Amino acid sequence: MEPPRLVLVRRVLIAAAVALLGAEVVRRAIQGPGGRYSYTPSVAAQLYAYAAVRLEQRIGWPNLPLPFGLVLLLGERVMLRWKNLHDTNILPSLPQPDLQAKDTSYLTQRTEDGSFNDLRDPRMGSVNTRFGRNVPNEFTYPDPEPEIYSPNPRVVSRELLTRDTFVPATSLNMLAAAWIQFMTRDWFTHGTGDKNNMWQIPLPGGDDFPQNPMLIPKTIPDPTRPPNTTGAPPTHINLQTPWWDASQLYPTDPQVQGSVRTGASGKLRMVQQNGEDHLPPPLLDELATVPGWWLGLGLLLTVFAREHNAICDRLGSAYPDWTDEQLFQKARLINAALIAKIHTVEWTPAIIAHPTTVYALRGNWWGVGGQALSPLLRRISDDEVIRGIPGTQVEQHNAPYSLTEEFVAVYRMHPLIRDDYSFRRASDDALIEQRAFDQVTDVKGNQLLASASTADLLYSFGTLYPGALQLHNYPRLLQYFTRPDGQIVDLASIDVMRMREFGVPRYSLFRELLHLRPIRSFEDVTDNPQWVRQMRDVYDGRIDRVDLMIGMFAEPKPTGFGFSDTAFRIFILMASRRLKSDRFFGNDYTPEVYTPEGYDWIENTTMGDVLSRHYPGLRSVVNPDNVFSPWPGARA
Repeated sequence: MEPPRLVLVRRVLIAAAVALLGAEVVRRAIQGPGGRYSYTPSVAAQLYAYAAVRLEQRIGWPNLPLPFGLVLLLGERVMLRWKNLHDTNILPSLPQPDLQAKDTSYLTQRTEDGSFNDLRDPRMGSVNTRFGRNVPNEFTYPDPEPEIYSPNPRVVSRELLTRDTFVPATSLNMLAAAWIQFMTRDWFTHGTGDKNNMWQIPLPGGDDFPQNPMLIPKTIPDPTRPPNTTGAPPTHINLQTPWWDASQLYPTDPQVQGSVRTGASGKLRMVQQNGEDHLPPPLLDELATVPGWWLGLGLLLTVFAREHNAICDRLGSAYPDWTDEQLFQKARLINAALIAKIHTVEWTPAIIAHPTTVYALRGNWWGVGGQALSPLLRRISDDEVIRGIPGTQVEQHNAPYSLTEEFVAVYRMHPLIRDDYSFRRASDDALIEQRAFDQVTDVKGNQLLASASTADLLYSFGTLYPGALQLHNYPRLLQYFTRPDGQIVDLASIDVMRMREFGVPRYSLFRELLHLRPIRSFEDVTDNPQWVRQMRDVYDGRIDRVDLMIGMFAEPKPTGFGFSDTAFRIFILMASRRLKSDRFFGNDYTPEVYTPEGYDWIENTTMGDVLSRHYPGLRSVVNPDNVFSPWPGARA
C-alpha cells in the first residue's frame, strides 16, 4: 500500500497533467484571423478566457491547487493578450523615414538602437519610439488642471507613504531591490523632463519642504506628434530600447558604446583596483551625474561587465580567428539573454514566490517539464506551453512591441530601498561600517564601490532585507532627496504625479480594465482599518480618485508575493511578451545564432554561478536556492 503522501503527490501530478493538457488543447485553438497586429482567439478560447476571469473574480487563483491555478492564469493571459495590448501609433503621428541597414549584421546580432529586431517592422522597439498601452487609448486622458492635482500629491506622499518605521520584506534581499532598477535602466526612460515647463504643486500648511510650490518638470513632449493634436490621448517617447538587450550595459548611442570597449578580444573596459576588476572611474563619474545612480547599480554593472569579458574568453577559446567585433557582438547577445533568463526564472519567482507563480514563470522559459525536461521537449514541440517561450515563433498579438505606460507604473517600487545600510565582511560577517542611503548614492556610492571589496558589498546586499511594498514604507530620504544637480525632490510626489501625467487610470478603473474584481469601497482595497480611514480622508471619500500606486501598496498580497495582485496582471501579460515578441528569444534563440557555447552558457548559468565565478569567496555564503532570497544571517 502506498504511503498517503505518495498517493497525494501522484494525484496532484495527474491533476496537473490533465489540467495542463486541457489548457493546451484550448490554447492550440487560439489562432484567429486578422492582420499584422490582430489577435482574435477562437470562440472556444474566448469562452475559456471569460470563464477563467469569472472564476478568478469569484475564487482567486491563489486559493486553488497549483494545476487549477495555472489553468486560470493561462486563461487570463489569453484575455490580456486579446484585450490589453493597445497601439499608440494609431494616434496622430508625423511620418517617419524608412530605416536603412548599413549591412546584414542585424540578422544575427542586436543593433545599438534596437532597430531591425522585427524584420518586417524594423523601427519596432527601437529607441525614440512610443510607449504602448495596456488599457484602451480612450481611457488614457490625464485629468485637466487643476483636477490633476487632486488630491495634492505632496499630501498623498506625507499622509499615506511616509515611512515611520521600516517594514522589511523578509522574503527578499537588497540584491533583489538593486536588480529591478538594473532592469528598468535597460527597458525604459521618459528622460529627465522639461525644465522650462513645470507642474506646480502647492504645499499644505506646516510643510517645511524648501520649495513652494513644489516644482516637477513635465515630461518632454512627444516629437513624433503633429502640432495641434491636443484632442487625442497623450503619447510619450521611450528614450531607451524596450527590448531585453542589456542596453544599461551596452549604450544605445554607437559612439558611447564604442567608448566602453577595449577594442581587443571583444571586451569591455575594466581597471584593476584593490586586486579586482572595476568599471573605469571616468565612466562611473559620468554615471553619477544621472538621477537614480547608486551603489546597487554600480555593483550589478560591474558584475555583468565582468561576465561579458568572461564570455569573450570562452568564445575566444572556441573561435580563435574571430575579430574583436565578432566576439563583442556575440558576447553581448549571450549576456543579454542570460540577464533575461535570470530575471525570468530567479528574480521574479523570488519576488512572487507563490508555488503557482514560481511554476508558471519557470515554465515561461523551460515549459511544463521544467529545466530537466526542457532539452527533450524543445526537440519534440514548438509550443510555448510545452517547451517554454524561447525558440518559439515570434508573435506580437494586438500591437507592435513596446513597453507600456502601465508597465512603467507598476514598476515604481521605491519602498524596496532602505534608509540605512550595514556593510559586513563575507568571510566572517564582521561589521565594517554603516551608512545612510544618501551616503551610497552618486559620487559617494562610487567612492565606496572603488574602495571596498566587491565581494563584501555583494554579501552585505545579500544579507540585508529590502523594504516591503506597502503604504507607510516609502524611504524617508527619497521624500527629501538631493539630486546630483543639487535640486531637492520628493520622489514619492513625483511617482504619484507621473502616473497622473501619463494618463494611467486610477486604481479602481485600472482594475476594471484589467478584468479584476471591482472595487466599490475603501474596505474593498485593504483589510487594514487604519489605512481605510487614512485613504478615505486623503481622497475625500472618493474611491474612484485613489491613485494606482496607493491602491497597489494597500492591497493584501497573495502568499509569497512581494507586490500586489493588481500589479501581477501586468506581469502575466508583459513578462511573456518581453520574450515572445523578441526575435532573439524567439525564432533566433538557437545554438546556430548564439553558438553552441553561448547557448549552453545561458541555459546552465545561474546568478549564483555568476557571482561565484567572479567572487569565489561568495560560493559558500549565497542562498543556494535563490540568490535574490535572503542569504544565511540576513537582517533588517
